[in-house]
Amino acid sequence: MARVNDHYLQLPGNYLFSAIGKKVSAYSAVHPDKRIIRLGIGDVTQPLAPAIIEALHRGVEEMGRAETFRGYAPDLGYEFLREAIVEGDYEPFHCQIDADEIFISDGAKCDSGNIQEIFSADNKIAVCDPVYPVYVDSNVMAGRAGVYDAEKGIWSNILYMPCTEYNDFVPELPRKTPDLIYLCFPNNPTGAAITREQLQEWVDFANRTGAVILYDAAYEAYISEGDVPHSIYECPGARTCAIELRSFSKNAGFTGLRLGFTVVPKELKCNGTALHSLWARRHGTKYNGAPYIVQRAGEAVYSQAGRAQLKEQIDFYKKNAAYILQGLGEAGYTVFGGVHSPYVWLKTPRGMSSWDFFDCLLENANVVGTPGSGFGPSGEGYFRLTAFGSYENTVEAVDRMKKLGI
Repeated sequence: MARVNDHYLQLPGNYLFSAIGKKVSAYSAVHPDKRIIRLGIGDVTQPLAPAIIEALHRGVEEMGRAETFRGYAPDLGYEFLREAIVEGDYEPFHCQIDADEIFISDGAKCDSGNIQEIFSADNKIAVCDPVYPVYVDSNVMAGRAGVYDAEKGIWSNILYMPCTEYNDFVPELPRKTPDLIYLCFPNNPTGAAITREQLQEWVDFANRTGAVILYDAAYEAYISEGDVPHSIYECPGARTCAIELRSFSKNAGFTGLRLGFTVVPKELKCNGTALHSLWARRHGTKYNGAPYIVQRAGEAVYSQAGRAQLKEQIDFYKKNAAYILQGLGEAGYTVFGGVHSPYVWLKTPRGMSSWDFFDCLLENANVVGTPGSGFGPSGEGYFRLTAFGSYENTVEAVDRMKKLGI
């Protein structure tokens, strides 16, 4: 008799954004006349930049000619894209990364969930709290999380590192030594950034203890100040302790195209085993590569025209974030983030729970955000808004929230 993976049965409720979608759909069914503004899920809204569209068209034309047709992509991804990534993302910040240390994929979400497969099931993981749910849920599915405490909202085998306003949403080094450390900066959901000096402490800690850092840099394009590192490899010693995950979704609007990459330096080893070769084996066995057309579009991100056009898009979203931050701050909300990130993190007013505030916003302002408790226990009492809507909708959403008088 076939059996299911019992670890899946331990997952509490639905995936966070699925639960939000169901609530909004139920409300809309009862109130079809209400115009809902969605500032919850971090999906971009601006169309693809012209340079990317042109590259897609060229790729389609190539696929229609026998002499330029492409089938399966190379395991690591096409060299033209990996070279462009090295030149565009790493050389400007003096990071020593080789093209064959880059693995092209269909997105950072998939990689952040899949990367745990190359590690032992008894590894102890540490996560920021609050945290992007995929880090925790994928480890639950793998049987690494232990027993769930529904009252506290935590797993027995996961080390939670609280990130609150009292430590500027940057975790402190754990007293217990983890094996795997998930870090995301600029951070989702809090919008917080980490300084180069702070990140260096984590690199030194990982090298000292033999831990591996899984560093999610999906939002590096929003960094606005020089002391905030764009890559963990700006820190000396990171090549022997860190894997970096990147996405084309938030910097280039590829949420619908799907493209990302993971960097695994060849020096990085666990118990003498190179993680580069393990990830290459997993990648080659379970993945057939991002489409040629999409990888050509990714290459266009690094072109002169692509860079200029995408800077305009990033500035557009940063303008939205600044409007939310300033507008809600003036209205009396306690707000964070929104400077190095497209996310604004706010304290729920009057001591409301995260989900109570969600319901309040939906019912009284017809605005959708994300309850902080969905990101972990330290997210309770907070709420996330995204800057990925149109400017007009952003302005209207803030105005509606101001009128709530809370």
